[in-house]
Amino acid sequence: MIEVDRDDIEVDEMSNYLTEDLKTEIAHGIEVSRLAGMLAKELKLEPSFCHDIEVAGMLHDIGKLRASTYLYGGDDETLNVEKMRYVRMHPGLGYEVVKNEGYPDRVCEMILHHHENYDGTGYPDNMIGEEIPLGARILRVCDVFVALTSDRPYRKAFDSQTAVELLIEEVRHFDMKVFLPFQSIIHEEIEQKGLRVGVEDKLTY
Repeated sequence: MIEVDRDDIEVDEMSNYLTEDLKTEIAHGIEVSRLAGMLAKELKLEPSFCHDIEVAGMLHDIGKLRASTYLYGGDDETLNVEKMRYVRMHPGLGYEVVKNEGYPDRVCEMILHHHENYDGTGYPDNMIGEEIPLGARILRVCDVFVALTSDRPYRKAFDSQTAVELLIEEVRHFDMKVFLPFQSIIHEEIEQKGLRVGVEDKLTY
């Protein structure tokens, strides 16, 4: 079993946020948007919903730009638990940004809750099950998958098959009505690219 400490990943991602090429962050948003749109269509959701979730996918991490101001210029010895507190502010900060810019309420709610887990262990509101907006449940699985299949300063990208296996290990965090169609989409992309288990691939864009 591959061990992945989710809190450490989020702290490391935020700690490197401003030093990474912004093109990488833009690419992350584009890929989350692409997969979320595909998944929404697979779930046969209405076109307006599909459009909104693609917008939310592009903007879901915009709160990191504001949260980063709390993380930089401080002591390198700052405890991870303190950093984590600021990391977990980014959905709320992102919500404020898009709300103030006049985005639709549905888009704002998707961004606010994209780190909620289906089992109630997420944030910012510890929502559980179908209390979590459907769009946020879709973004959650897409966001984690894209993060796992992307290079980070502290690790290389996982191949897509390994990333799916990691998601299965954490499946309690995801809505199965969302996760199973998501798996189908990824396996279809793997097959279309002529990939096989054990062959490294990067479904990163």
